[in-house]
Amino acid sequence: MAYKYLVIVESPTKAKTIDKYLGRNYRVVASKGHLRDLPKSRMGIDIENDYEPDYINIRGKGPLIKELRKDAKKAEKVFLASDPDREGEAIAFHLAHILGLNPEDPIRVTYNEVTKEAVKEAIANPRPINMDLVDAQQARRVLDRLVGYNLSPMLWKKVKKGLSAGRVQSVALHMIINRENEIRAFKPEEYWTVEGSFIKERKTFKANASKFKGKKLDLKNEADVKAFMAEIKTQDFTVENVTEKERKRNPQKPFTTSSMQQEAAKKLNFRTRKTMMVAQQLYEGIKLGSGAPVGLITYMRTDSTRISDSAKAGAKAYITNTYGKEYLGYQPASKKAQGSQDAHEAIRPSSADRTPDAVKDYLSRDQFRLYSLIWSRFMASQMAPAIYDTVSADLVQNQATFRANGSKIKFEGYQKVYTEANNKDNILPELVNGETVKSKDLEPSQHFTQPPARYTEASLIKKLEEDGVGRPSTYSPTIETLIKRYYVKLEAKRFEPTELGEIVDKMIAEFFPEIVDTSFTADLEKELDEIETDQKEWVEVIDAFFKPFHKELEKAEVEMEKIEIKDEPAGFKCPVDGGEMVIKMGRFGKFYACANFPDCRHTEAIVKEIGVTCPKCHEGQVVERKSKKNRIFYGCSRYPDCDFTDWNKPVARACPKCDHYLVEKKIRGGKQIVCPNGDYEEDVQKGEAVEA
Repeated sequence: MAYKYLVIVESPTKAKTIDKYLGRNYRVVASKGHLRDLPKSRMGIDIENDYEPDYINIRGKGPLIKELRKDAKKAEKVFLASDPDREGEAIAFHLAHILGLNPEDPIRVTYNEVTKEAVKEAIANPRPINMDLVDAQQARRVLDRLVGYNLSPMLWKKVKKGLSAGRVQSVALHMIINRENEIRAFKPEEYWTVEGSFIKERKTFKANASKFKGKKLDLKNEADVKAFMAEIKTQDFTVENVTEKERKRNPQKPFTTSSMQQEAAKKLNFRTRKTMMVAQQLYEGIKLGSGAPVGLITYMRTDSTRISDSAKAGAKAYITNTYGKEYLGYQPASKKAQGSQDAHEAIRPSSADRTPDAVKDYLSRDQFRLYSLIWSRFMASQMAPAIYDTVSADLVQNQATFRANGSKIKFEGYQKVYTEANNKDNILPELVNGETVKSKDLEPSQHFTQPPARYTEASLIKKLEEDGVGRPSTYSPTIETLIKRYYVKLEAKRFEPTELGEIVDKMIAEFFPEIVDTSFTADLEKELDEIETDQKEWVEVIDAFFKPFHKELEKAEVEMEKIEIKDEPAGFKCPVDGGEMVIKMGRFGKFYACANFPDCRHTEAIVKEIGVTCPKCHEGQVVERKSKKNRIFYGCSRYPDCDFTDWNKPVARACPKCDHYLVEKKIRGGKQIVCPNGDYEEDVQKGEAVEA
């Protein structure tokens, strides 16, 4: 079919969506990502010639390049419509090179949402390729190549093959290991609290011990508790310092990439990779009924919280019509974040009127859950604050003071659409200065201070962003690489460094301290951002980094000692040839192998016993295993002779009602011992909330 205009996007899904918007004069095709890149087999950087990158056509892309050239020759004009960020600009630049287009001609089109209006507006207003953006992307690519292709081979020689080191990856690993060292060095300290139940006019309410002898309460041991409790002679307490206030809670800003990743991890239990995959699907287009596919959200790689005037107007109309004018909020103009590619907006729905319920039937479960989160966060950001009436009061007897705090929501505001944790009412009875209330129960509790928690994906991303390390597009691949290289493992959804990770981190930190230095990496990120705004030349930034780095490389080559990760004896014989079994370190962790390798190639997975006898055969031990999808389950050590399995962790007790074995079930808020038959359950043990 004849066409006048060729539009090249990145993904086939987006190509299908956009093809429906444009008339028969247009042909829309996909580049399927990058077509040119640095070679994998060598450095590909000419250090002596201003770090000139040696780009080559990516292997396997030849037929596609041939097809694109053929399509471009037939068109009167070619529009390069790759993603609206640094990476997309670089793809457009390489496409122009391959197709023989002049990057200074108006051939580049960008849009933040895949809707008919946005795409047509972009096609009507093409621009030249932004070479500052291209240089900014190229500088990052060259810098990462110089670091990775120099450090990784050194690790192969000094530790073991298959290892890698990278600019952002090394900082993230160092953060995880620093946190682990803090946990190891932590010494718990004892402290006590006293919670009281009080009664006024048959209404019971809680208050916590807050002061002793006029000073802030500090109960370090049981003796301190006894001294505090000795002040309490009767059940009568006098009410003092009643304070009533109105408090406002403002909505959070709409999502950036990192805040979306963090919130999806907390509320949906999504891994970072999953969040980005589902967001990409929502952005590229979903078919709603019989109409053309439509992008449901704006571009998902952004560090801006800016909202377009048209999107604000759409939200304003929806909020007014649905909830009333009193729910509208005042939103000042967003400030541009450091390093933000502010041509972007925040992540928001492409239409406020497309409520989650309106599109639910066309979405998968994961798509619906993430879209609901994005839609409600955006709508909430445009709404009025929630208003609470708060009251506090002291309950005093002699020199012992308890503090009661209560709150009641007065106006829901944004919480009408976006619920948050701990927003439930805590209503106190009406308290008046000078009156007497009675204590019902005073309960001292012993506690110990806790070490800092290991990082979750959400908290690690938050820390990287706060410290200015990396950018939205780097967080997900950085985390995946750390796991893939077995530098860290996820235990209860928290990062725990492996022995291998600690070895690699120690070597890099000793010989390349700036690579793992947060401040240095953040400053380098700022310089890379300044290339984008034409404040710095990319070659100068790379040169300033590489010259001292190269000296460190030369020193490490001579002084870094080779570390041999020795096999540990496993303590049993190989069932195949009778040789000793040893524990080896592999790409995916430790495993058992015969010491007579390669003559004997017998291996076994290392299983973790949980100290419970198999409830089915009563002979084997229950062991922790992993499914093909890396999900933990529990089975019998005598498998395949015994086929017992359970997704929940069995405990060494039977149900007091039906005699079935009990299990430890992970739920929101912690874990709970329950009977699988539903006959018995114990109180929830507070802790890490993990979706089973």
